[in-house]
Amino acid sequence: MVTTAEQAEVAAKNIGGTVVIKAQVLVGGRGKAGGVKIAKTPEEAGERAAEILALTIKELPVEKLLVAPAADIKQEFYLGLALDRNTKGVLLMVSKAGGVDIEELAVSSPEQILKLAIDPVKGIQDTELRQTLSAVFETPKLLEQAHDTVTKLYRLFVEKDCSLVEINPYGLVENETLVALDAKVNFDDNALYKHPDIESLKNLEEYSADEIEANKHGLSFVSLDGEIGCIVNGAGLAMATLDIIKLYGGSPANFLDVGGSSNPEKVLNALSIILGNPNCKAVLINIFGGITRCDDIAKGILMAMDQIDIKLPLVIRLIGTNDKEGRKLLTDRGLEVAESLSEAVEKVVSVA
Repeated sequence: MVTTAEQAEVAAKNIGGTVVIKAQVLVGGRGKAGGVKIAKTPEEAGERAAEILALTIKELPVEKLLVAPAADIKQEFYLGLALDRNTKGVLLMVSKAGGVDIEELAVSSPEQILKLAIDPVKGIQDTELRQTLSAVFETPKLLEQAHDTVTKLYRLFVEKDCSLVEINPYGLVENETLVALDAKVNFDDNALYKHPDIESLKNLEEYSADEIEANKHGLSFVSLDGEIGCIVNGAGLAMATLDIIKLYGGSPANFLDVGGSSNPEKVLNALSIILGNPNCKAVLINIFGGITRCDDIAKGILMAMDQIDIKLPLVIRLIGTNDKEGRKLLTDRGLEVAESLSEAVEKVVSVA
């Protein structure tokens, strides 16, 4: 791993021979974007590294590079394990057409991807696995290597609570040898509390300060670039709220889901985070009370008003469990509360 062209040159010299310079950004399609280059000499490695470090790939500036020995690839395969909601299990995908964007291949040539559903209770059934792999890896030596790799991938998938583990390309080099030349692993965020070793790998610079703060308080928060702060309960309602704000000509500053909790403290923390955004000009609180009680949300808003100097206009919409009690608590303090979502959104867009 290097961060400068000079370091890349030194790394290439240490490795010796032809090397590959790879942009380290958490998106796919780096090769097409010019983020993967071959260099035959250390000097060329420095030049290629400088070119890649000047790139922005899918809005992410390239700040780190990986310098690796180049492999003389005879053929590229694909191996992947993904969570399959349809079968409530794990889906193994294998293809002779590796080294390409697997999502594009699934659309353009789905017949090139072989699939095997794995029951997570039973685990991999050896006969089925060998039958699937033998259609792609046609010699005994290749089949044994692929079998060993998939078995280990599945163990990783289960033990580390992954949602995706893939090797692409799984390269065939000399002497009928298969090598994992690039890989991708996605972890289930909800299981990270069980894996402090993985949690420690998180790059905090990829998250805004607001997102980090929200995570501490158990809030689902995503920073956006608009001017209307949003506090909503439930991810579906939050997405619908963002859509309606856009429909009325506004621009949301964030996605913030306080979840099904009625804890007033959550509303206080949510408002504190949103009000810290200098671009925010108004705040919409849109609560549809099911498990969440509207009167508890109202108490959280009043608690925030007592503890924080709220200078921005607040537009509140409460409907559902204990909504009359919640609205009364707020109107008694001189706040206006809407029942209709369109009315609330129209107003918050207007005041923003």
